[in-house]
Order: sequence, then structure tokens, then C-alpha cells
Amino acid sequence: MTMTDPIADLLTRIRNATRAKHKYVDIPASNLKRQIVRILLDQAYIEKYVNIRDTKQGIIRVYLRYDEYGKSIISGLERVSRPGLRKYASIKEIPRIKNNFGMAILSTSKGVVTNKKAKTMNVGGEVLCYIW
Repeated sequence: MTMTDPIADLLTRIRNATRAKHKYVDIPASNLKRQIVRILLDQAYIEKYVNIRDTKQGIIRVYLRYDEYGKSIISGLERVSRPGLRKYASIKEIPRIKNNFGMAILSTSKGVVTNKKAKTMNVGGEVLCYIW
């Protein structure tokens, strides 16, 4: 079975694992997915991640983060730009998510960054997803 949208698959796996209260989730690896997971780690949405080598493309094991009451730190994930309908934002159109309590992840010419970092770097790009 071929996967047409690997970023949506990443977000769906994380969403399903947080709802089921799993400690970690395994995701097929790619460079773009590694960059997105690195941003999630930098912004403290996840505990850590580990790259696992196998005979194929590899696996990213993402350890999810919960508060002291067992509620997930990630309360929502939304895919914005899809393969059938790409969404781009200029520097003036970069979105604010949940009144700056969430973040958008953008793919820019300077790499994959958050909406705040894109504004400081003064670049726009493709809006990949929203996380809050």
C-alpha cells in the first residue's frame, strides 16, 4: 500500500497514540518527518525521539509527553497543506495558532521551522500543519 501523504500519516499516528495514552509511537522515517519531530521536541510537545535503524527506511520512535494528570500536552494536530491543495503563506500571512498558544510548522527555503522562527527570519513558505 502506498502512502500519498506521509505528514498526515505522522500526525494521525501521534494523534491516535495520545488519545490511547500510549507511552510512545513508531513512525516510518524520512528526513522531513525527522525535522518535524525535532521541532516538536524543541517546543516541548514530546519527551524525546529515537532513530531506529532497520533494513528499510528506518523508524522514528516518538516518546509522548503527558502532564501530571495523564492528559497529553498535544491537544490538537491539523494538517494544512495537502498534496492536492498546497497552502503557502508570505511573511505577512503567517498564521497565529490559538492566540500564540499553538504553533504552525512551515517548510521554507531556510528549512522546516515554526511560525515564530519564520517571522524572525523574515521568510514565508508552505504551511505544513498546526499544533496546539
